[in-house]
Amino acid sequence: MEGLNWTSRKEFVLLGFSEYPKTEMFIFLLCLAMYMVIILGNTIIIILTILDCHIHIPMYFFLSNLSFLDICFTSSFVPKMLTNFSSGRKTISFSGCVIQMYIFLAVGSTESVLLATMAYDRYMAICNPLRYPTIMNKRHCVQLVVTSWLVGFLNSAMETALATRLPFCGKNTINHFFCEILAILKLACVDISLNEIVMLIDSITLAFSPLLLIIISYIFILSAILRINSAEGRKKAFSTCSAHLTVVTVFYGTVFFMYMKPKSKNSITDKFITLFYSVVTPMLNSIIHSLRNKEVNAAMRNVLKRLPFKR
Repeated sequence: MEGLNWTSRKEFVLLGFSEYPKTEMFIFLLCLAMYMVIILGNTIIIILTILDCHIHIPMYFFLSNLSFLDICFTSSFVPKMLTNFSSGRKTISFSGCVIQMYIFLAVGSTESVLLATMAYDRYMAICNPLRYPTIMNKRHCVQLVVTSWLVGFLNSAMETALATRLPFCGKNTINHFFCEILAILKLACVDISLNEIVMLIDSITLAFSPLLLIIISYIFILSAILRINSAEGRKKAFSTCSAHLTVVTVFYGTVFFMYMKPKSKNSITDKFITLFYSVVTPMLNSIIHSLRNKEVNAAMRNVLKRLPFKR
């Protein structure tokens, strides 16, 4: 079979769920609804953190960045995926494929580091409350967020560059609903050991290391909460961590299940797992942080009261 350079291809075919047309239409409607929830929920959080001075604190600064990440993450592939689901021509350009792969990897890595940063913020707030305002000042918070973004996007640039330099053989057909790097690497007609080693190192550095920091932070947090004398104080301290802890559980639970489960012979199973991770998880994040957060709900009421048409 003749090896072809990927850049010689003008476009690629994304199979998606085309072998199950009725299921694909159902997924189209479901993903459209979830995408609207993601955009609406996360946009509300970002607007509230800007307009309401009561939540101008580090926790909600980090949360607004997490919301922006989820919008970028889903917007990088969902609109194109929905277009392909609703049409007979399921193609994507070379540049579009590279952009999808790059953003997917970048945002995933950035979110992992950002979740660790948010755990550090909760650790400082509960375990060092007197020093918290001094340490977690505006400048330090911006530095932490910028570092998270830089780490994620530089890591993605390296993995994407290594993938796009590979020669690919045969048909330019990707057995997925977007340009996911594992699906891309399956098209390579050369040894991909270097790519696998780099991805393993990145997984340890940008997935397991942040998770370890999160676990250590919450061990100290739990210890500090248990030392609080009043039940009301313990409840209030834990409530500030519950939303973040839930998001961490959902995020890492789906990541580990997706990448550490035994390889399935049925590709449709892998696609559904990826769909859950890439669409359902961001939707759950927005619901957890908006509908179930008392401070966000209070901020929404405050902003609505200031609207000009309210009397």
